[in-house]
Amino acid sequence: MGAERDGAGGERGFRRDLGLLDSTMIVAGSMIGSGIFIVSADMARLLGSGGWLLAAWAVTGLLTVAAALSYGELASMMPQAGGQYVFLREAYSPLWGFLYGWTLFLVIQTGTIAAVGVAFARFLGVLVPAIDPAAWIVAPIHLSERYAVSLSTQQLVGILSIALLTAINTRGIHLGKLLQNTVTSAKTLALVAVIVLGLLVGRNAEAIAANFAGFWDTAGAETTVNSRFAFLPPLSAGDGLLGLLVAFCVAQVGSLFSSDAWNNITFAAGEVKDPRRTVPRALAAGTALVIGLYLLANVAYLLVLPLSGIQHAPDDRVGTAMLGVIFGPAGATIMAVAIAISTFGCNNGLILAGARVYYVMARDGLFFRGVGRLNAQRVPAAGLVAQGIWASLLILPRTRLGAGPGGAERYGNLYGNLLDYVVFAVLIFYVLTIAAIFVLRRTRPEAERPYRAWGYPVVPLLYIAAALVIMAVLVAYRSETTWPGLVIVLSGVPAYWIWTRFGTPTRGPAGAGAEAEDQA
Repeated sequence: MGAERDGAGGERGFRRDLGLLDSTMIVAGSMIGSGIFIVSADMARLLGSGGWLLAAWAVTGLLTVAAALSYGELASMMPQAGGQYVFLREAYSPLWGFLYGWTLFLVIQTGTIAAVGVAFARFLGVLVPAIDPAAWIVAPIHLSERYAVSLSTQQLVGILSIALLTAINTRGIHLGKLLQNTVTSAKTLALVAVIVLGLLVGRNAEAIAANFAGFWDTAGAETTVNSRFAFLPPLSAGDGLLGLLVAFCVAQVGSLFSSDAWNNITFAAGEVKDPRRTVPRALAAGTALVIGLYLLANVAYLLVLPLSGIQHAPDDRVGTAMLGVIFGPAGATIMAVAIAISTFGCNNGLILAGARVYYVMARDGLFFRGVGRLNAQRVPAAGLVAQGIWASLLILPRTRLGAGPGGAERYGNLYGNLLDYVVFAVLIFYVLTIAAIFVLRRTRPEAERPYRAWGYPVVPLLYIAAALVIMAVLVAYRSETTWPGLVIVLSGVPAYWIWTRFGTPTRGPAGAGAEAEDQA
């Protein structure tokens, strides 16, 4: 067990209640949301062929599993609450840990929670028509030419789902894990059922012939990638090797985002039984399971839908389009149920894990002091509530998109823009964290490492190299989303200065006492 007392008062420490199955369910459940049913449409428009679509998902899978295997070493060295925040803090400095935690709270975790909450409401709206994005409780209030705030029934349901899951998780890790195990099992089975239907029931001979005859032919690419740098030409996947590389790297944004959040189990390592061994195994098992399912899902799409059917699926809902071929109009309802379950379970994992990072930051004196306390159920309730409030607030601001076909103004979601902005920053933190393996092997060679990164140094170096290539392409061809992400990260520098001057650690200087508090 973790320490029974903290460094400042009488609260009891975390309860280690997560076994290997529970931890694997957090990994898988946090990864599987709605992305797998949607992002393949945009990826297909970029890449123009079934072969390259599958290749993009395969590369995402290799990167994700490689990163998970590398993180396993860090998790076995530092099996305590906070995960990636702690890894960066210990390998580099408290500033780098804070910049990650700051961005996590500001956008990465809370923005994802907001997006998944609204996705849950959107697909629940297929079953309950009153849940509608234009059914206003508070009609859009225009703040400027670009932004507004509103509250629709869809937004309200998204907020209520976040509030419900937050309340459940304040009742203790045992209740949170039971919900996670139940919902993750259900949505994994639902995804398996979708795959089986595509592979065995909905096989379309014409689609198969069209998709596999020109398996690597990029002639179907529809999206041209433009750069804001005048010296860089517009490129598409059909413009030779360079065009294919650029389109492939840009396509990775969708698949990597859909495969993200696998690292959340490291945030909750303070509640894992035998974390030095359990967390690395859960990372490997959970990512391998999900990536395998994602690849099979895309194979199923290609067996049922022609590439144009994937590219032009209504609202990019490829999974719904596939089931529509098999079941007709009932397919939309079936898929709505599956995605509602999937997104609900995804948000439970995100909500459960994220608050553990803010808890550790607060105990280091780098976040609001009250967040660094556990409640009677020995979970960071204040962190959960703060996270839930901020995620809910992110649902309210809207982006103004101009008039639609009927003349009515269209609205986007600000959190969607923010998540686009931080994809680049997330890759930076992943690269820094995996590079930390090399740093810590040099600076702490004597540290206990029950698990060592598989394929070291080749596999971690390959991940870093591949991520740097993707980042370079995003800087060149997606500069409009990369620099705002860096601004969000760098906004943490003055915040760090404020907290280091006025914050009060609850266990001494940053990192001090971490082992006593959290380690098994």
